[in-house]
Amino acid sequence: MTTKREPTLFESLIPIIFLILILVVNVGIFGSAALDGSNQIVLILSAGVAAIVAIRIGFKWQEIQDGIVKSISSAMASILILLLIGALAGTWMLSGVVPAMIYYGLQILNPTIFLVAACIVCSIVSIATGSSWTTAATVGIALIGIGQALGISEGLVAGAILSGAYFGDKMSPLSDTTNLAPAMAGTDLFTHIRYMTITTVPSIILALLIFLIIGFANSGEGAIEGKDSILAAIDSTFNITGWLFIVPIVVVVLIVKKMPALPALLIGTLLASIFALIFQPNLVNEVAATASFDGILYKSFYGNAPGLTNSFIGSMQAMFGDISFTTGNQILDEQGLLSASGMSGMLGTIWLILSAMIFGGVMEGAGMLKRIATAIISKVKSTGSLITSTVGTCIFFNGTASDQYLAIVVPGRMYADTYREKGLAPENLSRTLEDSGTVTSVLIPWNTCGAYHASVLGVSTGTYLPYCFFNIISPFMTILVAYTGYKIKKIAGKGE
Repeated sequence: MTTKREPTLFESLIPIIFLILILVVNVGIFGSAALDGSNQIVLILSAGVAAIVAIRIGFKWQEIQDGIVKSISSAMASILILLLIGALAGTWMLSGVVPAMIYYGLQILNPTIFLVAACIVCSIVSIATGSSWTTAATVGIALIGIGQALGISEGLVAGAILSGAYFGDKMSPLSDTTNLAPAMAGTDLFTHIRYMTITTVPSIILALLIFLIIGFANSGEGAIEGKDSILAAIDSTFNITGWLFIVPIVVVVLIVKKMPALPALLIGTLLASIFALIFQPNLVNEVAATASFDGILYKSFYGNAPGLTNSFIGSMQAMFGDISFTTGNQILDEQGLLSASGMSGMLGTIWLILSAMIFGGVMEGAGMLKRIATAIISKVKSTGSLITSTVGTCIFFNGTASDQYLAIVVPGRMYADTYREKGLAPENLSRTLEDSGTVTSVLIPWNTCGAYHASVLGVSTGTYLPYCFFNIISPFMTILVAYTGYKIKKIAGKGE
């Protein structure tokens, strides 16, 4: 019988090296289509390599499987939210909520200030809701449409949305990661938020300045010329009214009142379905007419009530399947701004998340992630190198465990004693966890956050990554502050 032992550093790195090499080859061959399935297979194959290493060091298959199940279980809330976001996106399109946001947004915003405005709006919504996910799925979707109509690159628009959404997520006392980080480090919530302003405020200011410079450099007057035709096309297709904004307002209020995300999103979906029947009955009938099925109940029971039947079919189709509206406007129709995919459109993302969690589950369950992190800690000498190591570890866990919560929890547990031994107050650790673990999760395609936002916004991670300026600047800012020693708080009575 093989005696179970801890993996060596080399053994722990084998699955990581395999994953990186095959991903490089895979993306080189499939390009932007890699997320359609081939990256998922790469993650599963890498999990297989990790499982072989785990068995070699004495783990039984049942233990490996338990680690996989535990890992997937931790992502189930995210998966359920994804499904509801798909349904919400479909009903918000059918009801005219998203088209109304695009319609009024085009009238208010111009290309020069659009990126800055998008970033600020998303910051406010994210602070109010405590959720970058909700922000992207509501105002984010509308801002993508407005940006495309103004002729602005979708990558730039998504970068502005996510920069604002993650700034707000970090600074909101309602955010789960903002509560999780101080809990792991051993400090309180509001001390953590106050201490984060030292790095987070300069990071968002730099990001806003960059967006402003880009806005002035790319004024996009050419796109404005077609704005009137876009507005006319939306107005002729949908019944645009300010009453439609009741739906997103209700969702935001529910989340601000601390209602859990799942029931809040479900209420938003059902409310939008009701609004679709009230304000867009013709479009509901249009969606129902294009649906293809052969239902016994439809033929026998609802045959004498076509209005009720169409209402049911149209609402259900928006929640679970593809809907698309043709306006005759080239920009709207070719870019698919007035289309949605419902829950079924989220299945590819869920597949990616499951594959990533399988890999992360084997790696964590067999102790390989912990072994790699321990090797990093052993090299720490100064405050600067300790915080830099923490940043690197959080990013590493985001890429390997594929989940921002693990990228906060595991490094938080690992480094807490080391920070205390160095005489550093726990808010140094909690801030670093957020500056690196929270914000970089969206930059990795197979991380739950990266996969989610790419799916919801309809923009691939590789396309928006270069423009997520806040998310890119934040980890560098925390490293800069660490090495300069600026306001690095120490534990009373202890030196470095």
